[in-house]
Amino acid sequence: MNIIQGQTFDQERAFYGTRHILAKDCCFDGPADGESAFKECSDIQADHCYFNLRYPFWHDHGVTIHNSDMTELCRAALWYSHEIRIRNTKMHGIKALRECSGVELEQCDIISPEFGWSVRGIKMTDCTAESEYFMMRSDHLEFKNVHMKGKYSFQYIEDSVLENCVFETKDAFWHAKNVVVRNSIIKGEYLGWYCENVTFEHCKIIGTQPLCYCKGLKLIDCEMEQADLCFEKSQVDAVITTPVISIKNPASGCIVVPAVGETIYDDPNAQGKVIVRSQPEETNKACSCA
Repeated sequence: MNIIQGQTFDQERAFYGTRHILAKDCCFDGPADGESAFKECSDIQADHCYFNLRYPFWHDHGVTIHNSDMTELCRAALWYSHEIRIRNTKMHGIKALRECSGVELEQCDIISPEFGWSVRGIKMTDCTAESEYFMMRSDHLEFKNVHMKGKYSFQYIEDSVLENCVFETKDAFWHAKNVVVRNSIIKGEYLGWYCENVTFEHCKIIGTQPLCYCKGLKLIDCEMEQADLCFEKSQVDAVITTPVISIKNPASGCIVVPAVGETIYDDPNAQGKVIVRSQPEETNKACSCA
């Protein structure tokens, strides 16, 4: 592997088409304002590098980035690239990750609107993120201990598992399919509308009008706060461990709660059952509806 250390690069496509390079303590910045430093490269490593120019990693295969800084000016940092490993790195440019596959992020600080669109296969561990339209149309997400703030997150995602996370977000999980969220906190309005085969297990859900127009929805021992007009027209089986404000017109299934302020049935097609069971041993029977 060719090691390049302690140098500054600002020219256009500085390493176009190269292979087997380790850039260490390098700076990608300068008056020439060149783009696409590592375009169409393979087996590229960057360690303790500073990226302040646009599009550094496009159409690459085999990218490893450690202990580096991608600034606000480093927009669209990784596109159309595969087999990516990023650790302890700031990703602060807009649209930082798009149409990539085989991605692993660990201990990263992400501040990036429109982050993670159309990504196939991403593992994210011990990261923080601020974004809008976070991870839209991506699939096979594996998240652990991720704290995310923003709007309109996880829309159209599929085949994903998210554990021990905190999501402070609006309109999350709309149109999501085949997703499991475990031991997490989800705070925001209008959670999960139109999702299919989504399960929330031991989660805390905070916000108004959650989980409407869903199919194959499951909640397993979840807490809910500020929850009004829940489950409208949803196919749902749920065990909720806290009182809810109101439940409206569940399409089918069974909802078990310790208390509910109001149950609204003004749609003749609403066939879902609401069972109030105050004792824990009864609640643990889940949705037997007996």
